[in-house]
Amino acid sequence: MAMRPENLRFILGLKLRTLRQEQNASLREVSERSGLSVSYLSEIEKGKKYPNPDKLLALAEAFNVTYDDLVSLSVDDKLDPLKEMFSSPFIQEFPFELFGLAPHDVFALVSDAPSRAGALIRTFLEVGRTYDMQVEHFLFAALRSYQQLHDNYFPDLEDAADTFRRDHGWSPDAPLSDTTLRQLLEDEFNYTIDAQTLPDHPDLHPFRSVFVNGGAPTLYVNGDLMPIQRAFIYARELGYNVLGLEERARTSSWIRAESFEQVLNNFKASYFAGALILNESSLLAAIRTWFDRPTWDGGDFLREQMDRFQATPEMLYYRLTQLVPHHFDLQAFFFLRFHHEQGSPDYHLTKMLNLSGIPVPHGIGLREHYCQRWPAIQLLKDLSAAQSNGNRPHNPDAPAVVRAQRSYFINTDAEFLTLSTARPLALKDTTNSCVSIGFLMDDAFRNQVQFSRDPNIPRVDVNLTCERCPLTKAQCQERVAPPSLYENEQREQRQIKALQHLTESTLAEK
Repeated sequence: MAMRPENLRFILGLKLRTLRQEQNASLREVSERSGLSVSYLSEIEKGKKYPNPDKLLALAEAFNVTYDDLVSLSVDDKLDPLKEMFSSPFIQEFPFELFGLAPHDVFALVSDAPSRAGALIRTFLEVGRTYDMQVEHFLFAALRSYQQLHDNYFPDLEDAADTFRRDHGWSPDAPLSDTTLRQLLEDEFNYTIDAQTLPDHPDLHPFRSVFVNGGAPTLYVNGDLMPIQRAFIYARELGYNVLGLEERARTSSWIRAESFEQVLNNFKASYFAGALILNESSLLAAIRTWFDRPTWDGGDFLREQMDRFQATPEMLYYRLTQLVPHHFDLQAFFFLRFHHEQGSPDYHLTKMLNLSGIPVPHGIGLREHYCQRWPAIQLLKDLSAAQSNGNRPHNPDAPAVVRAQRSYFINTDAEFLTLSTARPLALKDTTNSCVSIGFLMDDAFRNQVQFSRDPNIPRVDVNLTCERCPLTKAQCQERVAPPSLYENEQREQRQIKALQHLTESTLAEK
């Protein structure tokens, strides 16, 4: 990737600051040698200015180095990681502005001690390579942080969706069919929509949609999707157009994220789609009534809203993560989506948003097994068993099964009310999916959600993985792997205490 002009400034600034520190010179001393002002030298070192050739020559003479050495992109080994960082795709694409920063702010953080900063960044780069961390990992992590900064609620996107509904004369309570939204794309935005090509395409059949922009846009939609899923795709396309989002991914699921703008625009268009299908004011009124119920309704409310708005479980659960924290001030929550291939012992976490501050199931080591007591894992197990026995064929249109559980984290003394729904995937006839939302059961939650006190909701001790869990096999019949990591940690703690005791005893005898 080509070096950006601002990164040339950063590298020059690093070299000058390092030279000055090596020569134990102050800015004032360098100013006297070079004839450049102290303030100007400071801006050069901070990567904000790049001098003209005459001033560069004066600096080279002041530090007794050649002009070529000063302006070259080569740096010594101690600074090479910093150069690599500022020329990397990560720095090129990372959305610093969303966090009130600019790349030179990052530079300023490391410029005081560039050699030590270089060693630290070298470590990060090596860790990233070891674990095959791609630019996409950083971009999606940045998006999650951006969502967290805003409590996952964006009023401008809510207003845009609400205005669009009103402008088209749609009632807030009216479900929006895929036919209605498709017609709108074709009539108002000149889309050509093809629902026949993808299902039989040898390479692209797993995608829900593919977008091709060539004058008049063409949207390929997988005809094997449920009408509800097609409606979301059309609503997201409307979001791209209504919000004026130009840079975008071409496929429904990511092959490669090329820039943060693509990631952010996809998020905004998807948020618009969810807000358009599940209207804020209507859903909020229903949630308030639901929270006031004294007992758990077995999932009736969630199923009613799915039918009412023609939404999938994932649409509804994710919409709750947007509205409940903002309107009910319940901001400690998580959202998880697991996939499970029938017959496989593994469960794959494919989507996560955790704003609880407490570690919940996340990316784990290759040989670890998620705690089998989480309701998502239990539901996926039950669904897979029913399908294997022929009791529940692979049918994405089947009625939603909802499971509620008070999940008590034995290692953190935290308890979540967790709601989960599992169903088969439409495009993979051997794969099931389960979405979960969990809210921290603190005093604020118990006061807001009356049914959280219902004793009929089971309370279950959970952990992250079997390998990290102290429960014995007798205490947990669901265990599928020995507590190897927990036992290693306990062994280390015993060794530390024994070493401390031995040291204290020896010193006491002397």
